[in-house]
Amino acid sequence: MARYTDSVYKKSRRYGFSTLENGKELARRPYAPGIHGADKRRKISEYGVQLQEKQKVRFMYGLNEKQFHRLFEKASKMKGNVGHNFLNLLESRLDNLVYRLGLAKTRRAARQLVNHGHITVNGVKVDIPSYLVKVGDTIAVKENSLDHPAIKEAVEATLSRPAFVEFDPKKLAGKYLRLPDRSELNQEINETLIVEFYNR
Repeated sequence: MARYTDSVYKKSRRYGFSTLENGKELARRPYAPGIHGADKRRKISEYGVQLQEKQKVRFMYGLNEKQFHRLFEKASKMKGNVGHNFLNLLESRLDNLVYRLGLAKTRRAARQLVNHGHITVNGVKVDIPSYLVKVGDTIAVKENSLDHPAIKEAVEATLSRPAFVEFDPKKLAGKYLRLPDRSELNQEINETLIVEFYNR
């Protein structure tokens, strides 16, 4: 299945969950799109609930199904809680950390920055959004991209950053300090349902 490139707002409304993590999509119309969107009588099966949870996280991080499932399989082989490991792997993707550092306003914009070669990891240009960053790695804007208007605008608009990254706005560089605690990630996500969906 190809990556979804249509309206993010529609998907957020469909799942009743802000995939942009700012709540703007649900501010005006907090119900599903379409003529029957406001009808709350629809019953969802257990499978439907699990599928919906998987889909909302997949759209939030901007992955296609094959990438998402492959990352889940990798998390399943790691020690510890599978759900938490899975979220840590999603958070360790380069496009996500570019977004977390505030170099882009959305994950979609962050993926484009990486694709276009504006980002380096430990001083080496990396243009693969799915690249898994290791704890301690330094993510920076490439020297000839320091004046990129979209990056400057995003940095100025970012009010806060999570504690598991540090950022130097003068150098436009940041560091992945540690794996995030579960309490630092989106509390609306129920990763147990995703584990149940893939293990059914």
